[in-house]
Amino acid sequence: MLADSNPLVLSAMSEVFERDPRFSLVATSATAEGFLGTVMRVPCQIGIIDWSLPVLGGARLLEVLREQESAPRIVVYADQGSDAHRAAMSAGAAGFVARNGPVETLLDTCVAVAAGKMVFPYLDVRELQQDPIHSLSRREAAMLEALSKGLTNRELSRELGISTNTVKFHLSNLYDKLSVKNRAQAIAFYYSSRIPGGRKFEDNK
Repeated sequence: MLADSNPLVLSAMSEVFERDPRFSLVATSATAEGFLGTVMRVPCQIGIIDWSLPVLGGARLLEVLREQESAPRIVVYADQGSDAHRAAMSAGAAGFVARNGPVETLLDTCVAVAAGKMVFPYLDVRELQQDPIHSLSRREAAMLEALSKGLTNRELSRELGISTNTVKFHLSNLYDKLSVKNRAQAIAFYYSSRIPGGRKFEDNK
């Protein structure tokens, strides 16, 4: 299933996949909502989406799809220089292909993703690790995510199943790691992070 806001790109991709005997084109859409509505009704194995797909956008679309048991594996087709490849990986995409690359790369990537592989261009892991968000423990990441909903300390305590004193302890550590002074700055950091909002982080420690 294909989704792209540019009708010329969508038409060209449709032709490419229809010509290739390895694929069966199920449907196309010009919007994230159209893609989501179709994919809920019609099962498919691979979805190829434009990262800036209206109106939801690629990150939000991937977030919604993560909640669906039979969701297709997603390949993001976008501009290489937009940093979308890093964001796509963080949001849960299975692959990324640059628009300015050869069409064979797109086809080969889809075949690899269908086989269960993840396919992304080179990423400097050291750069990812320098992001303070990756230094958070699982509890601190959950705290930051809950904090972004505007919860009070008492509500955080109920949400996370810990005492208010423990909430204060984790908040203090969280502020130190993010180099912020208060919850408002922490929330601002959360939403300005390169990691799409709502993603749950794994504890690497």
